[in-house]
Amino acid sequence: MKVLVTGGAGFVGSNLAAHLIEKGGSITVFDSLARLGASENLAWLRAQGELSFIHGDVRNAFDVDQAIRATAPDVIFHLAGQVAMTTSLQNPRRDFETNVLGSINVLEAVRQHTPPAVVVYASSNKVYGDLDYLDLVERETRYEPRAARRGVDESAALEFHTPYGCSKGSADQYMLDYARGFGLNTVVFRHSTIYGGRQFATFDQGWVGWFCRQAIETQRDPSRLPFTISGNGKQVRDLLHVSDAVAAYVSAVDHIAQARGNAFNIGGGIVNSMSLLELFAFLEERLRVQLRYERLPWRQSDQKFFVADNSKAERLLQWAPKVAKEKGIEDTIKWESR
Repeated sequence: MKVLVTGGAGFVGSNLAAHLIEKGGSITVFDSLARLGASENLAWLRAQGELSFIHGDVRNAFDVDQAIRATAPDVIFHLAGQVAMTTSLQNPRRDFETNVLGSINVLEAVRQHTPPAVVVYASSNKVYGDLDYLDLVERETRYEPRAARRGVDESAALEFHTPYGCSKGSADQYMLDYARGFGLNTVVFRHSTIYGGRQFATFDQGWVGWFCRQAIETQRDPSRLPFTISGNGKQVRDLLHVSDAVAAYVSAVDHIAQARGNAFNIGGGIVNSMSLLELFAFLEERLRVQLRYERLPWRQSDQKFFVADNSKAERLLQWAPKVAKEKGIEDTIKWESR
């Protein structure tokens, strides 16, 4: 099988590419190497086995067209994108060009050159906006909905907030419409917190890894200055280990007859949900530290609660997360301690 992974030197992309290399086949990574850690991930991937690399930018229609025409892939995992909400507020045009125009470039190249190819797209929970309709109860360490006990499913209304939400949501809908209108084999995954090794977390993207690093640095220097959080720390996400995300992407290809033209919410589920405060408590006990932090105002359109209801993916893709949050955080601590 010939596979093209856009953004293949990124966090999820490199983990996915490594898995595919191990399984065999013709693997091509397409990446601009603009993101922190991408060059290091590419060097790591090359040590895993045979792969091809194309240095290109999804914003450039020629780059994308040439890559898809030359490789004629059976499967495209489209993971390239601008991934931080805060960055989208600073540069909405770049966010649009990367996420919307880049995705159109992929879809059009597939339509022109390889229409039977499977296209799996990494979307976001941000397509659902602030989720203000959830009737949340504020507990000691987290927000909880009175209903929606399994989390948020795909029937939730789309509501694009922030440039990032608009760009990911637009690309999400283009992917689904190209299945309807042009018969392409597209699949959309809407996820929030993916974490684990090979992520080069920053203060505005990759919060589990970022706060694990703050705890590790506190362990090394207890007198260091406090770090910052946005909001009160009770906001909740479900944690999806990157190995489970990779399994979901592969399952979409294995079940493409059932998956094509569908969007799936994927995450760790309620059992793997965690607030910032709960993560801090885990890290304090695990690393025997006392974390000190200062609160900043809430980030724009920060959902106070998002947990994916995986029911649709379980039913159609025969997929469910396997890595417990405790094990996943241990893996992340190991990675951040490198």
